[in-house]
Amino acid sequence: MAASSVVRAAGRRARGLFDIFVAEVPWTVSSRELKEYFSQFGSVQRCQLPFDKDTGFHKRYCWIKFATPQDVQNVFQKDSHILEGAKLTLKQQSRRRRSQRRNQSE
Repeated sequence: MAASSVVRAAGRRARGLFDIFVAEVPWTVSSRELKEYFSQFGSVQRCQLPFDKDTGFHKRYCWIKFATPQDVQNVFQKDSHILEGAKLTLKQQSRRRRSQRRNQSE
């Protein structure tokens, strides 16, 4: 398997560990700013904001990991999330156990 394939596969596995997917992130917002914004709803453990190697800009989406499920619920209790004038699109990540994934692939 090529090194790039291994990296992509590892990235897919890691994304399953996050609680929220955030899209429509403005170009000017950094991962630190995202972490600061979402920390008002609870303890943010991690923010992954992927960058495009060719352009050097982030890809306008990220994943956020919170400490507790209650923190995630706090985020979704707010109607809209706006950063630098742009409305963010949020989606709660589904958590599937390994046994569920194995059963679906068979």
